[in-house]
Amino acid sequence: MPSHAQTQGQPPNQSENHSPDQDPLRRERDHLSSSRAALRAMRHDVEALDIADVAANWVNAQVLTAQIDIRIKALADLAHTPLFFGRLDYRHAPGVELAEGAEGESFYIGRRHVHDGDGEPMVIDWRAPVSQPFYRASRTEPMDVALRRRFGYTGGELTAYEDEHLSDPDESETSSRLLQAEIERPRVGPMRDIVATIQPEQDEIVRAGVTGTVCVQGAPGTGKTAVGLHRVAYLLYAHRERLARTGTLVIGPNASFLRYIEQVLPALGELQVKQATVADLVAHVEVRGADSPAAARIKGDARMAEVLRRAVRAGIRMPTEPVMVVRGSRRWRVPAYELEEIVRELAVRDIRYGAAHDALPQRIAHAVLVQMERAGEAPDDRVQDAVARTPAVKAVVKACWPPVDPAKTVLRLLSEPEFLASCADGLLSEEEQREIGWAKPARGLKAARWSAADAVLVDEAYDLVQRTSSLGHVVLDEAQDLSPMQYRAVGRRCSTGSATVLGDLAQGTTPWATSSWAEALSHLGKPEARIEELTLGFRVPREVIAYASRLLPSIAPGLAPATSVREAAGALSVRAVPAAGLDSAVLDACREALGEEGSIGLIAADPRIPALSAALTAAGLAHLAPGEETSASARLTLVPASLAKGLEYDYVVLDDPAALVAAEPDARTGLRRLYVALTRAVSGLTVLHSEPLPEALAG
Repeated sequence: MPSHAQTQGQPPNQSENHSPDQDPLRRERDHLSSSRAALRAMRHDVEALDIADVAANWVNAQVLTAQIDIRIKALADLAHTPLFFGRLDYRHAPGVELAEGAEGESFYIGRRHVHDGDGEPMVIDWRAPVSQPFYRASRTEPMDVALRRRFGYTGGELTAYEDEHLSDPDESETSSRLLQAEIERPRVGPMRDIVATIQPEQDEIVRAGVTGTVCVQGAPGTGKTAVGLHRVAYLLYAHRERLARTGTLVIGPNASFLRYIEQVLPALGELQVKQATVADLVAHVEVRGADSPAAARIKGDARMAEVLRRAVRAGIRMPTEPVMVVRGSRRWRVPAYELEEIVRELAVRDIRYGAAHDALPQRIAHAVLVQMERAGEAPDDRVQDAVARTPAVKAVVKACWPPVDPAKTVLRLLSEPEFLASCADGLLSEEEQREIGWAKPARGLKAARWSAADAVLVDEAYDLVQRTSSLGHVVLDEAQDLSPMQYRAVGRRCSTGSATVLGDLAQGTTPWATSSWAEALSHLGKPEARIEELTLGFRVPREVIAYASRLLPSIAPGLAPATSVREAAGALSVRAVPAAGLDSAVLDACREALGEEGSIGLIAADPRIPALSAALTAAGLAHLAPGEETSASARLTLVPASLAKGLEYDYVVLDDPAALVAAEPDARTGLRRLYVALTRAVSGLTVLHSEPLPEALAG
C-alpha cells in the first residue's frame, strides 16, 4: 500500500486540467483548494437568496429565514477539518450494472456534498450509496473499486496519501498507516467524528434501516458512541424528510458526557439533533432529594408501572344513579346500568386515563342521541357536543372518572401508606412499601423533596393520563445503567419510531444496572431489536484493555474479553507508593503525562476530588472539570470516577483503585466502576496505589 513517500505516476481517472509535471499530491491539493472554493460559492449562493417575494406572509418568511440560516451554518468550511478524506476510483465490471459509479469515474469522499458551478460533484457525502465501498470494499469483495485512496492531514493541510489497489491480486495486504495515525491522533477538547476511520462492522450498524431498532453491546474503545452518532447523521441523510417531521434525540448519561459529544454531529453538518439526559426528559418536578440504593432500586422496578396504573385509576367509580338530560321541553333519561356499561367498557379497554375522561361525556351523550333518534328526532354532532357539556353529564363524569393530576397522584402514593398498600397489593411486599414511602409526608407539590427516581414515576403517571409524543429516532447511550422504569420513559419517546441502544454490560454501575439486553429491550418496548456486538477495539491499547479485562470474570462473566488492534509500548504502568506519598506521586505522574502530546485525565474516587484539586492548585498545575474541555485550553482534567463513563483521554492517571472501589455501595459495583476508569486511556495509563490492588489485578 504505497504512501506519499512511495508515490507513483498519475492516479487513474484524474482531471486532464493539470500539467503532466505535477505530482499526485499536488493534484490532490489543487482539488482540495478547488473544492473549498466551490463550498464557499455554495454558501455565498445561499446567503444571497432573496425571499422577499417568495413568502406569502411573515410566518412563512420566518420559517424560510430559519431554514436558510441552518443551511448557511451547515455549509461552513471548518479550517482544521478535512473537506475530504478519501477517494474511490471505480472500474468497469463486465456484465455488472453499476448503480452509482460508471466506468472510470473517481469520487472524493468527505463530510458533506460539494459541487461546482455546473452542479458537478467535487466531494461526495460519506453517507451516499456510492461512498459505501470506501468502508466496506476489500480484495475479496472489491465492490467494483479499482483503487481506494486515503489522505493524511496536518491541521487542514493535505500532507500525504496512501493507495490500496483492490483489483491487483499481486499487491500484499497491509494495514493502513494513515488510518492508524488518524485513530491515534492526540485529542484535546470534545469528541471528534470518526467518519474517516469507520470500520466495516461499524458501517453495517451505521447504515441499518430507519424502521428497525439496533442494540450495540460494545467493549471499551470499540467506538459504539461514535457509531450511534454517525447512525443519526446517516439516517438524517437517507430519511431527512421523515425525521425532520418526527424529530431525533440523543440521550446521554449526564451533562458532561453530552458536552463531550456535542461537536460530532455539527462537524458532520447536522445541527438540529437535540441532546438530553433521562433526567431532562422527566423534568416534571424539581429534584431536590435522594433515595437510598434500596429505595431507588424498588422505584426503578417494572412492577411500579402497575402500581402507578392502579393509583391513577383508583378514583374510577361505577355510577349508581341514572342521569337526566334536559333538552328544551323534553327530558332524556340514561339508566344507571347503561352508564355502568359505558364506564366499565372504557375501563376494560385500558386506554389513556385522560382520553377516557374526554370520551366518557361523548359516550353518554351518544346514548341520549340514540333515544332522540328513536323518538323521531334527527340530532347531529352539534347536539351531541351540547349534551356532553350539560351540567348533568359533567356531574356524572366528575363522579365516575374524576380528573387526575399525575404529580399529585405520585405524591399521595409515596405519602399515604394506606393508599400505597392498596395500589401495591400483590406487587410489593410490606417491607418494600416501607422502603419507598416517605417518612415525612410533603405538604403540597412544592414542598416535596422529589428524588430522581420519583421524577421517573411522575413521568410514567403523566403517560398513563396522556400519551407522550414519540420521536422518529432516539439514540440511547450508556444504556446499561438505566432502570426498567427509565427504559420505559425512553421507550415512550420512540414508541412509533426506532432507536439505537448503546452500552456495555460490564460498565453497569448503578444498583439497578441491567444484566441482559433482551430484558432491557423488553422494558424499552423494542423486544424485536437486533443485537450487535463490537469486540474489536480501536482506541484503547492492547496492554491496557488486557489488564482491565482481568476484572470481567467478576463483573460480567458472560462477556468475552475485548481485543485491540493497537499496540503501544509502555502504555501501562502500575506503581505502588506509600500512603503518605500518594498525592506527590499523583502530581509527578501528571507532570510526566503533560510532557506528552494530548489530553490527560486524572481519575479518582469522588471523595478524593477536593483533596486532589487542592494539591494540583498548590502545585501550579492548571486543571479542568469534565465538560470544561470544550471551552478551555488546559490539557489536564480532574475527573470524578462517577463521571468518567464515555469520556476518553490520551493519558490517564488513576488514583488509588482500592479507594475507588470502596467509594461504591458494593464490591461488584466498585469493580465495574474501576473497569470504566481503567479503559478511558487512548495512549497510556498510569495506575498509582497505596492500598493493595483488587485481587484480579494484583498479579
